[in-house]
Amino acid sequence: MYDVIVIGAGPAGLSAAIYASRAGKHVLVLEGKSYGGQIVDTPKIENYPGIREISGYGFATDLLEQVKALGVEILYQKCTGIEQNKTQQKTRQGQFTVHTQKETFACQSIVLAVGAMKRRLGVDREEDLIGKGISYCATCDGMFFRGKDVAVVGGGNTALEDALFLSNYCRQVFLIHRRDTFRGEKKREMLLRGKENVHFRLEQTVSSLEGEEHLCGVKLRHVKTGEEMQLSVEGVFVAVGQMPDTQCFSELIQMDKGGYVIA
Repeated sequence: MYDVIVIGAGPAGLSAAIYASRAGKHVLVLEGKSYGGQIVDTPKIENYPGIREISGYGFATDLLEQVKALGVEILYQKCTGIEQNKTQQKTRQGQFTVHTQKETFACQSIVLAVGAMKRRLGVDREEDLIGKGISYCATCDGMFFRGKDVAVVGGGNTALEDALFLSNYCRQVFLIHRRDTFRGEKKREMLLRGKENVHFRLEQTVSSLEGEEHLCGVKLRHVKTGEEMQLSVEGVFVAVGQMPDTQCFSELIQMDKGGYVIA
């Protein structure tokens, strides 16, 4: 029996575990993948109050060590469902029963900090080419494309960060965005515009992927004119947002049409 089960070991989940543990609660953290969430993919954090500069991996590791020092239990098991117990069961089994692929746990309270998943492009053969030219993590896979031509798809901070990172190793980086302006920080955009090997393909979307065993290019479509063009690249890094990872909690809490918890 736990007082609190935290589902998710990203910054939000680990922070919740710190506060719950310091309040004297018996805490378990469940994580289906690895600790740190999406911030571990960020090569450099420069906008967190009190920390001038740190890598995302370093930040997440420091946070994990802080949680472990408090005696919080962390298990790398994916939550597959939650049951709210009936009145007669609550005394001996707690308010909730939490299921993973391996075990079942009882607790009085739950913190959902499940974060989000990388959104797909939604074009044919995308799943087939993952790991064969399609990637969702530039810092993970960027070094495989040293000296090659690659594309980044997206217009937020992640896409801009990915393009900056890749520009240090790749021959050419094409930044593809469906709008004519970026949602990301202006500072990052200006850094990219100063790079000779970064090229902008604005108001364009990826309409198809080229290549059989490995990606060898993409076909772009202009969002206004419909004109199509070929772009020869060996890697495409997708940074078009996230989707909430909340499917198995849909019967327990209210969500909007996009799957986000209504808070």
